[in-house]
Amino acid sequence: MIRPADGNETVAAWRDAVLHDGPTALVLSRQGIEVVTDGTAVERGAGVVRPVDRPDVVLVGTGSEVAVCVHAAEELTSSGLAVQVVSMPSWDRFDEQDEGYRSTIFPPQDADDMVGIDRFGESAPGPTVLDKLGINVDHVVARARDLVTNTSQHDRSNR
Repeated sequence: MIRPADGNETVAAWRDAVLHDGPTALVLSRQGIEVVTDGTAVERGAGVVRPVDRPDVVLVGTGSEVAVCVHAAEELTSSGLAVQVVSMPSWDRFDEQDEGYRSTIFPPQDADDMVGIDRFGESAPGPTVLDKLGINVDHVVARARDLVTNTSQHDRSNR
């Protein structure tokens, strides 16, 4: 299963589906999506879209949510945080990668949080649905700030 973030990942996913010996499901969005990747994440299941040397937080998105992560990272960076953004179009492919590759995508983390849903989506224009479900820049920024603040406080209390 591949859930591309944008047109570049959709092209890569289609190419891989045609070359793959077996079934492949492409999970596409019906709304227009901003291009924020170079498409390379598809091959290995995940790839860094916005790298930083030592991230304070890593935002991970699949499909149309990758653009939300990119915009949230811009806002968080303006407030002084180092934010890495990852596109993960295929958990299956990513799980097949060696630990060395996986650690380039996800440096060791002390805590995690999630903004998303665990069911099939809703029916309305894409931006309206994402906003109603809390999958928007403001919510991602708030959760990331809370996560970094709480992790920092926990680290200080354990010294």
